[in-house]
Amino acid sequence: MEQTIRDAALLRTAVGAPVAPPPRLLMGPGPITVDPRVLRAMSAQLVGQYDPAMTAYMSETQALYREVFRTRNEATVLIDGTSRAGIEAALVSLITPGDKVLVPVFGRFGHLLREIAERCGAEVHVREVPWGQVFTLEALEEAVREVRPALVALVQGDTSTTMNQPLEGVGAMCHRYDALLYVDCTASLAGNPFEMDAWEVDAATAGLQKCLGGPSGSSPLSLSPRAVAVVDARRSVEAGLRADPDSEEDTVPQAVRIRSNYFDLGMVLDYWGPKRLNHHTEATTMLYGARECARLVLEEGLEQGIARHRLHGEAMLAGVQGLGLEVYGDVAHKMTNVVAVHIPAVVDGEAVRAEMLHDYGIEIGTSFGPLAGTVWRIGTMGYNARKDAVLVTLASLEQVLRAHGAPVAPGGGTAAAQEVYAR
Repeated sequence: MEQTIRDAALLRTAVGAPVAPPPRLLMGPGPITVDPRVLRAMSAQLVGQYDPAMTAYMSETQALYREVFRTRNEATVLIDGTSRAGIEAALVSLITPGDKVLVPVFGRFGHLLREIAERCGAEVHVREVPWGQVFTLEALEEAVREVRPALVALVQGDTSTTMNQPLEGVGAMCHRYDALLYVDCTASLAGNPFEMDAWEVDAATAGLQKCLGGPSGSSPLSLSPRAVAVVDARRSVEAGLRADPDSEEDTVPQAVRIRSNYFDLGMVLDYWGPKRLNHHTEATTMLYGARECARLVLEEGLEQGIARHRLHGEAMLAGVQGLGLEVYGDVAHKMTNVVAVHIPAVVDGEAVRAEMLHDYGIEIGTSFGPLAGTVWRIGTMGYNARKDAVLVTLASLEQVLRAHGAPVAPGGGTAAAQEVYAR
């Protein structure tokens, strides 16, 4: 007797039907529309994890991301997982339970660093500025002087507020107080200046789904020699990889051992390094995608790509102002690749977003926490940092706003953006 299918999700579709997402232009704070060249790279067939072709791709990817991070760090690898996986790998590997960690918070993702550090067993100290602002170097130094942390964990570009935290001088300041500097540059890398070595950043992690123009699922990570020394002091080898699993060789006391296996950067570095010591099976398709993201950034030129993000970001900023929308936060410290605007009081913000998506196939974002439902966030990043994407988003937003009764100047958004392009 034929089995009856009761799963409601299966009843709504043909079993075995291929995935066919609706066409979308993703103009929110990320993820963004993936560059077609990255998708093509990700369609390539798999090879074994120790195939010479695979290990060559791994080494090439490391070299590419050293250029993207602007570093000479040998310890530059991918963490298999979303950008949050990279954050966790960095923090769980650098924080020994009981360490003092300073987290300067200016948006949602600073709170994320705080939570992860707490879960790592750190004694976390938080300093905050109002959302929409950033920290001065003087304020950061005052906090470091008071706390004397082992690690400072800081976001560069926080898409929840669209603010870009200045980093020049922060690493050198941290080192004067014997603290390491970790930076989450998930939303900013390749679209805003980031100088890992020049700014003396000890650990940095990113994601593909923002300015790098790829899908979420791989997190580039780089560690300075200072950070590697901390990881080395906590390094151990899995029992199943030791000649004698019961021996204590290549182990460290439980009190200092890294509290994660998957995110243990000591083992990850052994996997990516000359030892090629087995840790996990590399996510080959994501490696292909991450490699292509970095290759395309460098093919365009890192500085040229940042300039492209700046140009289209300025055009979008001028365009939303041309529509009469009020920009949120300190515009002088805004990221190049995303702008937040206050939702006009006369419209329903979610209804506008829904109509943009349904009628025009364009996604814009809202925000989190205290900003939820009060601002829209519009991104111009990665593959979508281009003129046609900016103009069609502004034209569509104008039509939806007008339909919802908002007073907008006809053509004001696209006209203001065109003025930026005409300079």
